[in-house]
Amino acid sequence: MSLKAIHVTEVPSLDNFPENPSLCASRFSPGGLSSFKIPKFLVVGHRGHGMNMLQSPDPRFSAFKENSILSFNAASKLPLDFIEFDVQVTRDGCPVIFHDDFIYSEDNGVVYEKRVTEVSSSEFMSYGKQRETEKSGKPLLRKSKEGKILKWCVQQDDSLCTLQEAFEKVEPKLGFNIELKLDDNLVYSSDHLSRLLLPILQVVCDYGKDRPIIFSSFHPDAALLARKLQSIYPVFFLTNGGTEMYYDVRRNSLEEAIKVCVEGGLQGIVSEVKGVFRNPAAVNRIKESKLSLMTYGKLNNVAEAVFMQHLMGIEGVIVDHVEEITEAVSEMMKPSNRDAHDTKPKPNFSERELSFLLKLIPELIQH
Repeated sequence: MSLKAIHVTEVPSLDNFPENPSLCASRFSPGGLSSFKIPKFLVVGHRGHGMNMLQSPDPRFSAFKENSILSFNAASKLPLDFIEFDVQVTRDGCPVIFHDDFIYSEDNGVVYEKRVTEVSSSEFMSYGKQRETEKSGKPLLRKSKEGKILKWCVQQDDSLCTLQEAFEKVEPKLGFNIELKLDDNLVYSSDHLSRLLLPILQVVCDYGKDRPIIFSSFHPDAALLARKLQSIYPVFFLTNGGTEMYYDVRRNSLEEAIKVCVEGGLQGIVSEVKGVFRNPAAVNRIKESKLSLMTYGKLNNVAEAVFMQHLMGIEGVIVDHVEEITEAVSEMMKPSNRDAHDTKPKPNFSERELSFLLKLIPELIQH
């Protein structure tokens, strides 16, 4: 398990956050979330059509450039409800969609890195494939978890994009799960968090229209501030559910996540799926707290694991293999012949698959 360089005593307090700004008051009005509930089991496309894993032999992890308009629109053609993507704010205040804290490139064979939040929007857009075919962008590289610098090669490439472009160019009925992306290794003051979140909320205010939107963040104070600054869209707290440990104890368990949500008026939790499987009793505690629960993680690319979560009462999954999982969920929900008079769809699995499911949770809890 990893230990991040941030101490709980250094986490900023919400006491000094500014009062609600006059930010599109008609859309960010109080009282809009008092009865929030996810209407059905959601399938959410991770970074659009799925994340890129450059060293994976599985071609599905390099099908479309992640967090791109191309990837989002490819996902929109599938029977899923939301796409999830990561938003950061550039030095000049432009919300852009990019997962990593640093952007890597090379010049004359020398690799260099720049923090996304410290480059201008025009420089950010100059990396990788360009919209104008006659233009050539700077090489776009990526650092793997093992520390290797790799060329960011995918089967179908696309340019980097801004949050505004996503609203303008992606199917309007497709929901957006907007992750407020922050660096685990930095300490953010309350003023800094405000400067990062307000431009994002302004774009949502100007372009959100009737699109379903959920905010989420691994950073507790960012999630709490997003809730304080607006009362229209639900805010979920992202957590590893105890599968990794942090100095900020609020990030270290589902119990702490429940406390953050209840005390801060958040609407739900998005947990690493293994954190839920290792602590299945937490699902009832989350429900008793009137919070929604969704999950993310590699196991969500396994149909049987998704089905087990449906049985447990989990309300949605963020997945990479969107085609396979949306198809599997559609099959799960088909009414069986014996339920012909029951209008509510029932999950439908074979005895072999059910046997696998029953073995799945105990094995995961012990690892």
